[in-house]
Parts: sequence; C-alpha cells; structure tokens
Amino acid sequence: MRAVISKAPGAPASLVFEDVAAPETQPGMAVVRVEATGLNFFDTLIIADRYQIRPERPFSPGGEIAGVVESVGEGVEIFKPGDKVIAYVRYGGCREKVLVAEDDLVHRPETVDPMVAAGVTITYGTTIHALRDRARLQPGETVAVLGASGGVGQAAIEVAKVMGARVIACASSPEKLDFCRKVGADETIDYSRENLKERLKELTGGAGVDVVYDPVGGAYAEAALRATAWEGRYLVIGFAAGEIPKIPLNLVLLKGCDVLGVFWGEAIVRDPDGHRENMELLLSWIGEGRINPHIHKVFALADTPAALEAIAGRGVKGKVIVVP
Repeated sequence: MRAVISKAPGAPASLVFEDVAAPETQPGMAVVRVEATGLNFFDTLIIADRYQIRPERPFSPGGEIAGVVESVGEGVEIFKPGDKVIAYVRYGGCREKVLVAEDDLVHRPETVDPMVAAGVTITYGTTIHALRDRARLQPGETVAVLGASGGVGQAAIEVAKVMGARVIACASSPEKLDFCRKVGADETIDYSRENLKERLKELTGGAGVDVVYDPVGGAYAEAALRATAWEGRYLVIGFAAGEIPKIPLNLVLLKGCDVLGVFWGEAIVRDPDGHRENMELLLSWIGEGRINPHIHKVFALADTPAALEAIAGRGVKGKVIVVP
C-alpha cells in the first residue's frame, strides 16, 4: 500500500511517498481502509521531533482518519467489516490502511461525508469534552472564545451555539472576526484594538462571561479571567501564543470561579465510552446540518508535504484533509 513516511526529523519536504507493507489484524484491533485523513498543526511538529510524542521511525503523520473497517481481530465486539468509522490514531493516518484499537473507533453515520468526518475528532472532540464534560455548559449561558478563528475556535463557536449558548468570538483582525460571524458568533471582539476585559464586561452588562474557552494563553488569559462571571469557568485548552500565563490565584478566590484543565488526549484514554458518546453526538449534529465543519482544502495523499506547508504557514481557516 502507499504511505507518506517520515524517515528522519525535518520539514514537510523531508517526507517520502512510497510503498509499505499493509497492516494485518491483531487481537482487539481492526484494519481500517482510509478514505480521508485530517491534518493538524501538531503534524508539522511531530515530523520534526518537536512534539511531546516522538514515534519510532519510520512513521506516517496524520492523527485522525475516516474510513471503512476492512477486517477485525479476535476480541473486537462493537465493530465488523464494512462499518464506516472515524478514529483518533495519534499519528500514522497518512496511508491507505491503518491498524486501529477498538477503543479508538467510532461509528460514522451514512449521512456524514468522510472528508468532513476526518477532520472532527481532534478539534471538535476537544471542544465537546471541554464544554460538555468540564464546563457543564447550560443553555442561555455566555461563552467567550479566544483565538476564535482557528480550528478549535471555530469548533467552540459551533458547539456552544448548538448547546444553546451565546457566543462572543475574540480574535486579532476584522477578517478573522468576519469568519467567526459566518460560523455563528453572536458578538465579536478584536483584542488587537479593543480592551478585552472591558469589552467582555460591556457585552455582558457588567456581569461577565460564564465560560472562557482559551486555546491561546499568553497575554490575554488574565484579562479574560478578570472578565468571568461569579462562579464562571475558565477552560485551559492550550497555549497557541507560545507563552504559558501565570494567573493570580486571588482572582479565582474573589470570583468563586473554576479554572479547568482540558486534557482531551488523556480523557479519552481514561473514558473511551464517554469519548465515543461525545463523538457520536457530534456526528449526529453534523448529519442534521447543525454543525458544518469548514474544509480549507483537500490534497491528494502524495501531496501531504504541501498540505503541511500550508498549515505551517498559518494561512489555513478550517481543516486540511488528504485523501488516498
């Protein structure tokens, strides 16, 4: 079968496209014929040995896939050959077939296109876990989304809206905020020009926001925390700004608020059934047209280096997908 392979640390141009042996079934696992693979920024890091996971080489990038179960190993009970599925595979998805543990598989409805489904596991999976499991978001609450034009930001806008929340999208340019409004944001803040804390307070009548969804970190974290409501919830998603902020804990005391870590990668290991429930709910929303993940561009599998270059250039809005 054909695969995109990392043989040595380097930039996307270091990847090679070649024939490799097809996987064989193993106990508790299934062989999935890949229909589409979602790429993410961490794929540009993992091939350069700059990510916390360092797979043994040779390996393929690509952490999330959509496909069809081709065969199953002994002990696999929930899935059978012919089932349409999605999976978070961590790495190894940029190839024609992948060996996947049963706990990592989720059934995919017939109504959901594989190219759309391939890009929802990480960004939307992180988001529904954050808002549903960690923040316990309720209808009528207000959510502020930092870095709202990025992949997880778009997911946060859409998932929060489906869950009945009012969404304030925060980003760094008018163009990015236009995109946020198109995907459903009720209000927007340009934090490169406006005072984030003051505007969040203003847009909530002085009460503050119920939930802050922060995949950015850096300079805006404290301002957003200061704008949370009494008993608000601050979701720590990541640090795209490159700086881990130091939060004055007196703010947490004075607001009676919760600072909640969102470690989705560990959560799905500890609670695979909960992960599967969340993903099936997401896929049902997509099938009903309530969520519409945006695909930036689809590349052929052989063009994976170009796809990763596009992501590394930070010009991508939505998901980049590769197809065999």
